[in-house]
Formats: sequence, structure tokens, C-alpha cells
Amino acid sequence: MLKIQGRCPFAVINSAAADNSQAKFRVELRRSQLSGKRLAVLFLISKFTKPFLVVSLIWFIFPSLTSSTARAQSTSLTPPDSVLPDAPEPAQASSATAPAAQTEIGSITGTVLDLNGDVLQGATVTLSAGSGFTAMTVHSGNDGQFSFRGLPPQAYKLTVTASGMKDFTSSEILLQAGESRIVPVTLAVSGGSTHVTVTETSRELSQEQVHIAEQQRIVGVIPNFYSAYDWNAPPMLAKQKYQLSMRSILDPVSFLSVAGIAGAEQYQNIFPSFGGGIEGYGKRYGAAFANHASSTLLGRAVFPSLFHQDPRYFYKGKGSVRSRFFYAISAAVIARGDNGRWQPNYSRVLGNFSAAALSNLYYPASDRGGSLVLLNGLAGTGGDAAANLIREFLLKRFTTHVPKSANGQP
Repeated sequence: MLKIQGRCPFAVINSAAADNSQAKFRVELRRSQLSGKRLAVLFLISKFTKPFLVVSLIWFIFPSLTSSTARAQSTSLTPPDSVLPDAPEPAQASSATAPAAQTEIGSITGTVLDLNGDVLQGATVTLSAGSGFTAMTVHSGNDGQFSFRGLPPQAYKLTVTASGMKDFTSSEILLQAGESRIVPVTLAVSGGSTHVTVTETSRELSQEQVHIAEQQRIVGVIPNFYSAYDWNAPPMLAKQKYQLSMRSILDPVSFLSVAGIAGAEQYQNIFPSFGGGIEGYGKRYGAAFANHASSTLLGRAVFPSLFHQDPRYFYKGKGSVRSRFFYAISAAVIARGDNGRWQPNYSRVLGNFSAAALSNLYYPASDRGGSLVLLNGLAGTGGDAAANLIREFLLKRFTTHVPKSANGQP
């Protein structure tokens, strides 16, 4: 009988199939391991680049908003393709010329004070001019302020009377087209000397703005120093920028706010190297106050003085909710220069990141480095955007000593 040498063909086939299955299993296992690594890498990338995505989103949204707004304005100025036969043509021409007429009007505002620097309420302020002009009369408000708006360019005079005070008439005020003049007035008690100041010097105009800002508080308690409700407010000098920043840093409410931040960090055990108990809370309080002081001083005084930019947020108050929303967010990275032009907000952004860099000096060694600078810098800029939204939509109605005539963008 013949004897068959070698392995059975079926055994060979079964062994090859098993080897093939094992090879496929190893390949799938390898793929799953690589996918897991890729997911881990993507998770880390998304974790550490999330702030960049947020900032990039803001930078992309704002130019698109600007271009869309420009297109909308262009569309609104372009007559429609189809006009009804009975559409009144004269009314359409009048509306087209209205903006040009508005740019020529000006305003005269001011504050009535006594010799001690206290405001005078209820003073009668009369504005007069040459022939053809009907005299206008207002009374100073609770903050001593008065306002005349919608004035054509010409020479004016102010007359102010108050009970128990000596009457006076100002020197000639020559108002140019579209100009806004601030006229601080000081009255003496009747029988004494009267001092009237009508000036255009930057120092006195800036000091008047600081005086207004320092009285602005939310529900009469929380400072709202950096909200400007007068769209045409004159720029602040460097001295006033430092003065207002120090007033903000040392305000009693600021110390309470820092105490709340330190308490929240203690509760969440943020920066665990600081430890717990009274000692840990003290370290967190010191670090939080240092952040507040350095950010305010650098971002609202030092850099605004160097770059000649205004550290205040100018309340818009006009337009659609969407336009005001994006205006408020963009104000975190765009500022008004002392020359009245809008420009990148070097002052506030550099202030936030410079303060974040200084935080490496007093935060725990385990938390120092570039990540701390990036985190605190982005948090400061994002916080400015959020604060601007609150200023634009909420704070005006709750802020005390806001001039009644100050309603944002004209």
C-alpha cells in the first residue's frame, strides 16, 4: 500500500486560515492603538489651543462684521431697483441730506460749581447768541451739569444764575461746526467775587472728565469709572490716566472684589502649591491683588500714555442689538486714540499680557512659565470683552451720576 507523506491538505488550509486571522487581528489592534493615540493627541491639542480658537474667532468675526456693515450701508444708500410710481421723490432727497446736516451741529456742556468745588443743583443756565437765535434755558441737574445740543456754528454766551450766588455772563464761546465744548463754571456767594472759567485747555477738560468718572458707581457702590457715556468726551491727559487708575486700584470695593476672587480660588483649590488655611488664602489674595493692580496700572495708565490711547469704554447705545454686541466685544482689542481715531488696542492687550508675565514673580514655581502668561493674558482680554458687554447693555441704567444728556453715540 502506498503511504502518503507530508501533512494533510485540510490541515495546511486550516493552519493558513488561522495565521491569516491572527495577522488581521494584530493589524486591527495596531490600528486601534494608533487611533487611541491620535485621539489623545487631538484631545491635548484641543485642550491647549482652545483659547487660541476663541481669540481667532473674535478676530475673524469682527472683520466680517465690518465688511457686512459696510455692505449694508452701501445697500441702504443705493436706491432700490423698483420704486412705486407714487413714491414721493422730495422726501427721499431730504433723508439723503440729513446726515450731512447733522455733522455740522455742535454742543456746549458743562458743570456749575461753587468755590469749594461742590456742584450746584438747579442753577439757571441761559445760552444766547446773535440776532436770529432764540435763547435757550436749562437747569443744572443733580450732578451740576447742563447741556445744549444741536447748535449751529456761531458765537455764544452763557448766563448762569443761582439762588444765593452772584449772576454772571461768560466770555464769548466760538463754536465750530461739529465741535463739542465743555464749559466748567465756578460761582461765588452773592456779595463776593465771581470767577467764570471758559477754557479749551486740555488739562482742565481732562480734569472735568475725571471728576465725572469718579462719581459713577453702580447702584451708588461699585465703581464704574471707565465707562464714558458722552461719545464726544475729550481725551484724558497722561496725568489724569494715572490718577484714575490709582483711584480704581485703591477703591475699597476693589479690595472686596479681590477677596472674593481669592476665596473662590481657595474653595476650588486653584494653585494648590499655595496650600490651605489662612496662609494659603493670604497668598492667593496677594496674587489676585497683584494681578488687579498691575493690569489696571499698565493697561489703563502706562501703555495708554505711551500709545496716546483712551482707556475708557465709550458707550454706543444706538443701533441694533447685533451691532452693539460686536462693538462691545471688539472694544477689547480696538480703542479710541487721543486723536479721536479708532486703532488696535495696544494698551489694554499689552497691559493684560505684561501683567501676566509679571505674575511669574509671585505665583508658585510649579505654575510658572509660558502657560501661566498665556492663560492670564487671554483671561484678561476675554474678561474685558465680557465687561464691555455688561457696560453696553446693563450698567447705564444702574449707574449713578451719569449726565442726563450723555446717551452714547449721537
